[in-house]
Amino acid sequence: MLTIRNLRSYYGRMQALKGVSLHVKEGEIVALIGTNGAGKTTLLNSIVGLVSSITGQIIFLNADITHQSPREIIRMGVSLVPEGRQLFAPLTVMENLTLGAYQRYRRKEKSKIKSDLDTIFERFPVLKERQSQVAGTLSGGEQQMLAIGRALMSGPKFLLLDEPSMGLAPLIAGQIFQIISQLHRQGTTILLVEQNAAAAFKISNRTYVIETGRVVLQGASEELLHNREVKRAYLGREYKEVWE
Repeated sequence: MLTIRNLRSYYGRMQALKGVSLHVKEGEIVALIGTNGAGKTTLLNSIVGLVSSITGQIIFLNADITHQSPREIIRMGVSLVPEGRQLFAPLTVMENLTLGAYQRYRRKEKSKIKSDLDTIFERFPVLKERQSQVAGTLSGGEQQMLAIGRALMSGPKFLLLDEPSMGLAPLIAGQIFQIISQLHRQGTTILLVEQNAAAAFKISNRTYVIETGRVVLQGASEELLHNREVKRAYLGREYKEVWE
């Protein structure tokens, strides 16, 4: 579904990605892990057209989207749940969800949008209960659910998730990972950037490890989960004691 070849991304003169190549097959969850500043968010932003200075190729559904606008990329079926959620805090839950489908309204898909909204409310009952509440007053977990719901309202074929568990209590983070797994089982293809490497390994099919703008390791998540270097660098001593 997605193929990235030798992607180099820049912020002014600073090079953030240094020849990244990866692929995501239809129906997969692929995880991307790495330390802060490794280039994970830059990669997702490059895919959706938010980084303008790039070279290489980004191929989505056999179409070259390397220099397409974010609007066109979203129209083609790619949607991003950004780091930090980035909701429209003064607007209500319903208004945020409606904005997620803004391009579809222009294509006169009102009946399908209504059906998708019903599905969102079935998946996230708390959003239905609080649809008139201002988004900025929701809890962190509820805001993350709203951010995912807003992205789903664009009708994506391919979902990008940037640090969905960031700032959440472990119990709430676990609920978010369950939602991601459910979306995957229902056929959504996902590229997941996640600080909780252990959780990312458990719900993904394959994983890429990125350091200083380069992919340094890749493979089946189950295999990397037991890789000594990966455990030492990303899973920590406590996790190591549990698994060994």
